[in-house]
Amino acid sequence: MLALIVDWLVYGLFGLPGSSLAARMFHFFIYDSLKIIILLLLMITIVGFLRTWIPTQKIRQWLNKRGILGNLLAAAFGALTPFCSCSSIPIFFSFLKAQVPLGIAFSFLITSPIINEYLVVLMLGFFGLKITLLYILSGLTIGVGVGYFLGLLNLERFLVPEMVKSDAATLGEVNACTGFIRRLTFGVNEALATVQRLLFWILLGVGLGALIHNFIPQSLVEEMISKTGFLAVPLAVLLGIPLYGSCAAILPVAIVLFQKGFPLGTALAFMMAVSALSLPEAVLLRRAIKLKLLILFFSLTALAIIFTGYLFNFLAAHQSAVK
Repeated sequence: MLALIVDWLVYGLFGLPGSSLAARMFHFFIYDSLKIIILLLLMITIVGFLRTWIPTQKIRQWLNKRGILGNLLAAAFGALTPFCSCSSIPIFFSFLKAQVPLGIAFSFLITSPIINEYLVVLMLGFFGLKITLLYILSGLTIGVGVGYFLGLLNLERFLVPEMVKSDAATLGEVNACTGFIRRLTFGVNEALATVQRLLFWILLGVGLGALIHNFIPQSLVEEMISKTGFLAVPLAVLLGIPLYGSCAAILPVAIVLFQKGFPLGTALAFMMAVSALSLPEAVLLRRAIKLKLLILFFSLTALAIIFTGYLFNFLAAHQSAVK
C-alpha cells in the first residue's frame, strides 16, 4: 500500500519520469523515510504500551542473566523479529531505557536484521536446509559473541543520557498508567517525542542511502568483488556497509553473486553487512551512542562477519574437495 501511494506521489502527482535518476532517488527517499517513520511510530507505541503492563524491573530480570545467557535470549528474540536494522533501533532504545545491559541490547540489535522468518523461507528455497541452518547459527553466534564482548567492556559511559535513560518522572508516568486509553496514550506520546528527536537523523540517513543506492550500481559491486581474490570477503563487507536493506531484500543480489561464481561465504558476508550494518543505522544510532562506541560496534560486527564469510568459503571448498 505504501509503495503504491509513493508511486502515485512521485510518478503521478509530481509527474517525474520513471527512468529518471532524480525520480528514482526521490522515490527511494520518500518511501524509505515514510517506512522508517511509520515503523518507528508503530513499534515505539507498542513497546511503550507494553512497558505500562510489564514493569521495568521485570524486563531487567528476564534479560539480565548471568554470563552469556542474557545475550543468547536477546539474540534469539532478535531472530524472531522481522525487522531491518533501522526498524530494530526503537526496541534497542527501549531495552536501554529499561536498563537492560548494553551488551545484551546489542545482541538483539545485531541479530534482528540478520535473521528473520522471511529470509529463512527464501534461503531454504535457494540454498537448502544445511546452508540455511549454518547461516542462522552464524548470525546468532555473531550477535551473542559481539554483544557479550561489548558487555564486558562496561561502555555505558558512551551512551547519550537523554535518549536512553528513563527519568523518575517518566517511570512514575509509566507506573501510573492503569486504563487502556491511558496506556495507549503514553505509548503514542513516547513515539511522537522519540521520532521528533530522531527526525533530522532519519532524513539525513535515508538521504545518504538514496544517493548511494542510485549512484553505486549492482554491476560495479560485482565487478569490484570479482577482481580481489582472497580479499573479496572484507571488500564485500566494506561495500555492503554503506548500502541499506533487509536480508530478504538483498538476498537476490547474494544469489546472483553466488550464481556468477562468487564463493558462498563472500556472497553471504555481503548480505550480512548490508542487513546488519548500514549508514542510515549509523546515523540513527549516533543520536543515542557516542562516536567511539559506534565505531567499535561497527568494527567488531564487521570483523565477525568477515570471519564468518571466510569460514563459509572454507567449508564450501572443503566439501567440494571431498566430493
